[in-house]
Amino acid sequence: QVQLMESGGGLVPPGGSLTLSCTASTSIKPFYIMAWYRQTPGEQREVVASVTSYGSKWVADSVKGRFTISRDNTNNILTLQMNSLKSEDTGVYYCNLENNWWGRGTQVTVSS
Repeated sequence: QVQLMESGGGLVPPGGSLTLSCTASTSIKPFYIMAWYRQTPGEQREVVASVTSYGSKWVADSVKGRFTISRDNTNNILTLQMNSLKSEDTGVYYCNLENNWWGRGTQVTVSS
């Protein structure tokens, strides 16, 4: 059973930065894709960014140029660097492994 644990969320003013981390309980090297999702109340969970085992990255248009996803197969960590945060980035951010396993999420609130 794979366990994922997110950390790094918090309250930040507009224009600020946060770095989210997702630590896996097992090696992530064999898995093809990892991703960050976010969810706001009343909305469906949406994918924000993903990275494959080959290093190919994708980010949603809404965060392009502001968010960077990275993957550390040695330490089994998925990271989301978030810069120039906006109020609409507020939500619970979830780590996903291979479209199968989920973390419990970490809250990000962008507000002055």
